[in-house]
Amino acid sequence: MLEVRPMEPLENCPRETLAAVRGVLTDIDDTVSSDGTLTAEAYGALQALKRAGLLVVPVTGRPAGWCDHIARFWPVDAVVGENGAFWMWHDRRQKRLRTRFIQSEAERAEGRRRLDLVRAEMLQEVPGAGIASDQPYRLADLAVDFCEDVPPLPSAEVRRIVAIFERHGAHAKVSSIHVNGWFGDYDKLTTSLTMMQELFGIDLAADKAAYVFSGDSPNDAPMFGYFPNAVGVANVVDFADLLEHRPRWVTSGRSGAGFVELAKALLAARA
Repeated sequence: MLEVRPMEPLENCPRETLAAVRGVLTDIDDTVSSDGTLTAEAYGALQALKRAGLLVVPVTGRPAGWCDHIARFWPVDAVVGENGAFWMWHDRRQKRLRTRFIQSEAERAEGRRRLDLVRAEMLQEVPGAGIASDQPYRLADLAVDFCEDVPPLPSAEVRRIVAIFERHGAHAKVSSIHVNGWFGDYDKLTTSLTMMQELFGIDLAADKAAYVFSGDSPNDAPMFGYFPNAVGVANVVDFADLLEHRPRWVTSGRSGAGFVELAKALLAARA
């Protein structure tokens, strides 16, 4: 059942609410990035939040290969990848990248075996779909491209991709560019909760109002529903009818410009 909670402009968010925020968890594609590009302004917003002492954690559907780079080179404290399959962080004292998987190696291997069967069926049944160009760098899921590097598919075909995953018993989530499918009882939210407790000693259940999540698409819905002050960048309205949970606030800017708007609002409230 879809939630009908209204989405209000971010500018209406009380200053004291923004001033109380101690950390930002955020989607990447079409939330921090814009049309597949990370702008200097969006990167600068991440860096400004980190320098101000806020915890910064991207929570993305992107692959392990990307997350390795993000954890090492972006101004972030950790990154949750492949829709919750793992998190990575750069231990700067030990100068080591560390990874915590949700599943065992045996479980991941069995999942990959089953996903290979789904992959063959997917390409046969949905001719316009493609396997995402970042698939070689994935460890736990299958990403099916419906508009990033292939001509955009109609929404009916996107729903068909989801149905094929679900027919095989896999979880399937729609982002702004891919349908991600995996075997395993986790998602962006469950792994974020575990990561915050294990890595930072933060009990989000007791302190969720002090953390903001920003996103833009249906695979962010669990996060929108959990965080009372979740923020959608303006393009989230494109998916409003598909969101099981909606964000409380919405920026006026789309994609990366919206994330910059959120960062500026958080920093201004702390001044």
